[in-house]
Amino acid sequence: VSPPSCGAAMAAGEVCEAGSAEQFQQLLQQKERSLVVVHFWAPWAPQCAQMNEVMAALAKEHTQVTFVKLEAEAVPEVSEKYGISSVPTFLFFKNSQKVDRLDGAHAPELTKRVQRHASSSSLSAGSNDSVKEDLNVRLKKLINAAPCMLFMKGSPKEPRCGFSKQMVEILNKHGISFSSFDIFSDEEVRQGLKTYSNWPTYPQLYVSGELIGGLDIVKELEASGELDAVCPKVQKLENRLKALINKAPVMLFMKGSKQVAKCGFSKQIVEIMNNTGVDYETFDILEDEEVRQGLKTYSNWPTYPQLYVKGELVGGLDIIKELKETGELLPVLKGEN
Repeated sequence: VSPPSCGAAMAAGEVCEAGSAEQFQQLLQQKERSLVVVHFWAPWAPQCAQMNEVMAALAKEHTQVTFVKLEAEAVPEVSEKYGISSVPTFLFFKNSQKVDRLDGAHAPELTKRVQRHASSSSLSAGSNDSVKEDLNVRLKKLINAAPCMLFMKGSPKEPRCGFSKQMVEILNKHGISFSSFDIFSDEEVRQGLKTYSNWPTYPQLYVSGELIGGLDIVKELEASGELDAVCPKVQKLENRLKALINKAPVMLFMKGSKQVAKCGFSKQIVEIMNNTGVDYETFDILEDEEVRQGLKTYSNWPTYPQLYVKGELVGGLDIIKELKETGELLPVLKGEN
């Protein structure tokens, strides 16, 4: 079923398709003050099909956001205007103005940005003071999002400046566990954090919500031997796997999530699990290479999906199918067997 064209009246929760530059412009003008997310895609790229599924799931969740598919090569004037050189690429618009861009098939990052922009656009425009307060609340949350938070240019895998690259290298060398935030992804955070922390440059490193400093200070701490005492160490992999396996009574390690399965086997097991009515949590092994490889060895089970009940491995899809056929699946999931 082809998606409705953007000119048509749209049901909330659907992805529509812009077939021309005129349709695209009309859409941006008619959707003033709300968020419009546009996926520049191509039918020949499998990662685009995957991201279209992610977008369809997001559309059902964020009914106040308009999601649009635009075939990049079919509407070249729009693609050229916004410098689209590869697919998939996502552009975010508010009040007809582009506010953000995401290149590549990064489902978690797309989800994160949709949530962020949707929540900021639903805030009523109040006084500057309340806007400032909202930003400070957000910055505080970001700073405390992990025990050790690095605000940097780019990501640990792809730093986008020499100072950020050096900072990541030092933290990795010392086995320090940290999360990061790409300040290029959010101009509001980039400018606001300088004022909030009274620190004018990036990268900035925070531990337990407190600013440690930038690259020079981290280098000084490393030279004096204090860095290891200041920053939390990476959890040993085995401890981490144990904690993940026991995160919920029923844990499914799969490709994708229960909302968007990313392989046929994972999709089948999710369908079976959903039909049991038993609560379960999922972990996307595509998002964490260390867990993906480590769990195979830890559980002595070479493939995914893998299902665990109360910390014990039940098995993969074939075993779950057998248990379903013999009527044993529900008792196993409830921990009765």
